[in-house]
Amino acid sequence: MNKITAAITAVGAYVPDFVLSNQVLETMVDTNDEWITSRTGIKERRILKDADKGTSYLAIKAAEDLIAKANLNPLEIDLVLMATATPDMQVSATGAYVATQIGATNAFAYDLQAACSSFLYGMSTAAAYIESGRYKKVLLIGADKMSSIVDYTDRTTCIIFGDGAGAVLFEPNFEGLGLQDEYLRSDGIGRDFLKIDAGGSLHPTTIQTVEEKRHNIRQDGKTVFKYAVTNMADASEQILKRNNLTNEDINYLVPHQANKRIIDATASRMNLEESKVLMNIERYGNTTSATLPLVLNDFEHLFKKGDTIIFAAFGGGFTWGSIYLKWAYNKK
Repeated sequence: MNKITAAITAVGAYVPDFVLSNQVLETMVDTNDEWITSRTGIKERRILKDADKGTSYLAIKAAEDLIAKANLNPLEIDLVLMATATPDMQVSATGAYVATQIGATNAFAYDLQAACSSFLYGMSTAAAYIESGRYKKVLLIGADKMSSIVDYTDRTTCIIFGDGAGAVLFEPNFEGLGLQDEYLRSDGIGRDFLKIDAGGSLHPTTIQTVEEKRHNIRQDGKTVFKYAVTNMADASEQILKRNNLTNEDINYLVPHQANKRIIDATASRMNLEESKVLMNIERYGNTTSATLPLVLNDFEHLFKKGDTIIFAAFGGGFTWGSIYLKWAYNKK
């Protein structure tokens, strides 16, 4: 029997309609389009304005898009992995609700949280389930409603984040396509540099924590940038070395969309030409768990069966890594 590999066989995505442009942000905080663009590469981001809709809404929409495009029966899905840093609520798994709402009632589901590396880690998890031979269809969704945790008076964070969701389906492959290798890392030194301080077990919610805005995301931008540039590039370089790959072997780099300068540094370390580096950060900003699948969805038309794709991400915690995958299909 040929070895089972885990291949992506379908993608889907969803972004809200409302566009928060740099020009609009100029009216909200002390910033401007030139400053934001030169430092991040972001021009606009999508925001889910409905107060009664959470991350699950984005995830359901992305999953439904995939299901429709792939003509997939939700009852055939074995597992739903929900990669997110902004679950609808604590304790009650958002993934379980999403699975039920999309009709995947034969699946079990749970949430996976590794900040901006959540989807990358989710790819590893989904692949392990497929490679075990125990499950045939694993739906991995990356979704975040970052606007729910952003302080729109904090110009260091509100310019970066947006809302969105993307989904991929992993299935067994017997042609050697799909996930080939992974290099995943973490370092708890990052705990203090990118976080939401209150609302967890360490600092439970109080009137004081709310008044002090300790439930919003905060980051030490310079420190996070330094670690992200170094580690995302290092991980990508390591995955190439381990698999004896050169820049000529790589068809595309799918990087986490946090900052264009971080992406450029990673591509430079890999010696990749610009056409091989896929970016949509200009239109969506950093959607955290959704960046990688949104890139896949936007550029799916470019991918050919057998293409070599390198994924890279860096997130809070710190968490980071790189994945080497061979694309498994041509878009119809």
